[in-house]
Amino acid sequence: MRTVPVLACALFALAPMLASAAADPVPEIKRDAAIAAQPVGSVHTLRQIPEACARIEGQFTGQAEPAYKFAVVRTSPNCQPRARFVDAAKAKPSEAGGWKFNDLIRVPSAACPQQQAVVRIWRKPAAAAVPPSLDAQGKSRLYLQDEKEKAAANKLAAIPMFAAAMSVEGKPCGG
Repeated sequence: MRTVPVLACALFALAPMLASAAADPVPEIKRDAAIAAQPVGSVHTLRQIPEACARIEGQFTGQAEPAYKFAVVRTSPNCQPRARFVDAAKAKPSEAGGWKFNDLIRVPSAACPQQQAVVRIWRKPAAAAVPPSLDAQGKSRLYLQDEKEKAAANKLAAIPMFAAAMSVEGKPCGG
C-alpha cells in the first residue's frame, strides 16, 4: 500500500517537466542521445546552423540570475548566409505564424542535477527559390539594376529564418 503514495509523490515532482514537454509540438529533429551534463563556466556548442552561418553556444553561469546564458555566434567571416537568425522575443515564433518547431535541446547542469537549460529552435521556411528564366543565350542571369529595383520595391524573395528561445527549468541549487 505504500507504493501508491510514493508514485503520487513522484508524479507531482515530475508534473512541471511533463507539462512543459506536453506544451511543445514535436520537433523536426529527433535526438536519441542525451547531452552530457555541463559544468559551470564551460562554454559548449548546442547546435550549428550552416544555412545561417551560425552556431549556438551556451554556458551555465553559477549565479541565480541568469543561471544559463546562450549566444548566437557567427561561424566564419567568409560564410555567406542563406538564412537569417532572428530574435525569438521579437519574432514570436509559433506554428500558427508559419514557423516549424525545429529542435529541442536539453542541457543538464553538472553542478545542479535538478536544473537544466532548455533551448527551443524554430525555423520559418521560405518559398522554394525559383531560378530566373533563361535568356536568348540559354543562360540564367541576374542583372544588378533589376535586383536593385526589386529591393527598392520590397519584392525580394523571402529567405528562411531561424529563432532560438532559452529557458531554465528545475529548482535552483544553493542559496
